[in-house]
Amino acid sequence: MKELLNKWYKNHALVYKILLFLVTTLFIVYLFPKTGKFRYSFEKGKPWQSENLYAPFNFAIKKSQDEIEKERVDIENSASDYFDVDSEIPAKIKSDYPKKFNEVFGDSLNVNLYKSGETLIDRLYENGILDTDYPYTDDKSITLMASNTVEKRLEYGNLIEIDQLRPFMENYFGSSISFENRNRMISLFFDIVKPNVSLNENLTRNSLEEKLSQISLTRGSVDKDQLIISKGQVVEDEEYKILNSLKSEYESQVWNTANYNWVLFAYTLLVALALLMLLFFLDKYRPEVFLNNTKVTFIFFNIALMILLTTLVINYNSQYIYVVPLCVLPLVLKAFFDARLGLFAHVLTVLLLGFIVPNSYEYMFLQIIAGIVTILTVSELYKRANLFISVGQITLIYIIAYFAFFVIHEGQITSLKWETFGLFVLCGLATLFVQPLIYIYEKIFGLVSDVSLLELSDTNTKLLKQLSNEAPGTFHHSLNVANLAEASANEIGANAMLVRVGALYHDIGKMVNPTYFTENQSNGIDPHKELSNKESAKIIIDHVLNGIELAKKNNLPDRVIDFIRTHHGTSSVYYFYMKEKSNEDGADIKDFSYPGPKPFSKETAILMMCDSVEAASKSLKEPTTTKINDFVENIINKQMDNGQFLNANITFKEIQSIKKVLKHKLANIYHLRIEYPE
Repeated sequence: MKELLNKWYKNHALVYKILLFLVTTLFIVYLFPKTGKFRYSFEKGKPWQSENLYAPFNFAIKKSQDEIEKERVDIENSASDYFDVDSEIPAKIKSDYPKKFNEVFGDSLNVNLYKSGETLIDRLYENGILDTDYPYTDDKSITLMASNTVEKRLEYGNLIEIDQLRPFMENYFGSSISFENRNRMISLFFDIVKPNVSLNENLTRNSLEEKLSQISLTRGSVDKDQLIISKGQVVEDEEYKILNSLKSEYESQVWNTANYNWVLFAYTLLVALALLMLLFFLDKYRPEVFLNNTKVTFIFFNIALMILLTTLVINYNSQYIYVVPLCVLPLVLKAFFDARLGLFAHVLTVLLLGFIVPNSYEYMFLQIIAGIVTILTVSELYKRANLFISVGQITLIYIIAYFAFFVIHEGQITSLKWETFGLFVLCGLATLFVQPLIYIYEKIFGLVSDVSLLELSDTNTKLLKQLSNEAPGTFHHSLNVANLAEASANEIGANAMLVRVGALYHDIGKMVNPTYFTENQSNGIDPHKELSNKESAKIIIDHVLNGIELAKKNNLPDRVIDFIRTHHGTSSVYYFYMKEKSNEDGADIKDFSYPGPKPFSKETAILMMCDSVEAASKSLKEPTTTKINDFVENIINKQMDNGQFLNANITFKEIQSIKKVLKHKLANIYHLRIEYPE
């Protein structure tokens, strides 16, 4: 048991990666739809690439959403609304009319005027008077109901609205009676007339819902073994609807337990294969990332997060799928790692999303092109202008690609959905969230981006100010090394910002005993004269360990601490070793060697070269171009002979380029003129 635990402990990093791989795979599969996927891909307006397709079973041809919506609108427009009619109101008004007429006109009965009023009552209630104005057109079909029985069907304009009463009565009486009598009759009728027609909302709503529920979602059917489409035939509108119906029918079939398990197993295999390719890529091309479980977790987390967001949007409404800022993924990975890893992870994520998005080919094409543009355009994420320009370019690429696909599918632009362009703009705006997201990730995962490196490169930071005050010579040396290292990194395409920051902080350990280092001995006193060679060597060597301790105390990122740890590699304090060797034959080189490790990246290797060359250049007397060339060659060749760069992924060609830069920079520092022959 103990042996098993020891074995597990030795391989705990690998065990963690396996568990992370399994958990991420199962989580992504859980998000996927649990049905089969239609085996054929097709696009409207393009030839059918597969063999002749025959119907595998009987199925109905489903109507499109546009067709169903048109039917719904037609039914709503043609449906008759129901109004209740109170038939007792006209009879009551007729019975009240004589009394009211006598009150207004007295006993002098005007027979013609009286009969004209009776006729007006019949005219007003011939169809009815509305209790209020309704938002209908005059030609709207309505049905009048009396005691839950259909009385008549007519157009809404045949009913009299409240505000139409006066014009109606004025028109009715006209000039047949005197102005005074007409006004008295109108006032009389306003006192006795009451509305008798009102909308029956429940009956209207129920009737409409019943008719809408009768809308058929299908139109026609296809029999089993019937030819659907031939090879090479263009997928026209009708064939496209039939194929979509077959696809929908196939994916909506009820799966039994065995089929369901097989589908899950197949999805698991495909997702596992994609994630396995990512791990293989990291192991082969990014071993330093692969060996860091935090970084591997970070990459897997971001892939799973993008798939989760896309799935949530699809489940809500697939029309908003392009709002998900998928280009945040390559931006984030490029900020913390490099462009190649960012693009590789982005492509794998898009391939996985192809299982769940509609129009998967179109979606994958757009997202991969946008990811490539993201990687190519964002060079320095810490510059805000670069991010805004890149987001604008990404949005433009989305719009152009979508427009091209739409024209291919529809063959025209009259029905172009302009609101989709708005979704692309929203996606671009959401991509700007990458800046605060990078900051959040730095705090959660302990990673460092170029934005943080830019902040650390400021010489007004607390630690660099302390170095400037307590060890000014070392501070000046660090600045010179930073300039040399940055130029060298730019020459071979390494991370110039990272190596500059590493150079600024690589010697902070000298602040513990600053006077024991020659660049800080301004008064001519050498404290090493009071110490033995071993004690002096130990103080010199300890500046690495002291620097690591100071860096951790001040929360410097691990990527920066790596420069402090490796800038001397396993080299020796040669001066004190040779002094000890001349005094004592048994001098052990291990007592005068740095603990290491050796540089393990291009950036840390660059710093070792620049640090050694800059420090030793102070001993040059009467420098010339030839002396500087030989000087640089000797120092770097000696480091190569000692195997200091064996762990760094740096080539001989790149080392030669760095030598060239250092020679040129030193020549500029010493203001050398061209050596003319005598």
